Amino acid sequence: MNISQVAARCGLSAKSIRDYERAGLIHPLRQVNGYRHYSEHDLATLCFIRHAREVNFSLTQIAQLLQLRNNPNRASADVKTLVGEHIAVLSQKIDQLTAMKTTLQQWHQQCLGNDHAECAIINHLNQCG
Repeated sequence: MNISQVAARCGLSAKSIRDYERAGLIHPLRQVNGYRHYSEHDLATLCFIRHAREVNFSLTQIAQLLQLRNNPNRASADVKTLVGEHIAVLSQKIDQLTAMKTTLQQWHQQCLGNDHAECAIINHLNQCG
């Protein structure tokens, strides 16, 4: 398969596929003319990467997951540990985003939103410390 065929089948852009190759996550064969040739294994790997990116795994984490995926002697505990660490980071981000949202909602409610220059949102952003 060429890159446009594999992109259509796995739901990724050609640019993303090239980026994943540069990151060392996939290794398509190079034909004599220099074009990449993707196998069914490459397609499966790209689908795996797409799913991993959908749940916000980093490229480093994806590389670790791929190593585990490709290791028939892996321990599922290793996979579970990696995912548990990721869940903890996501929970922390959710807490931070929730706090930001609460702050912005408060500022939004305090702003009169009229034709006057006075704006509670700008006042809050101007505060030091």
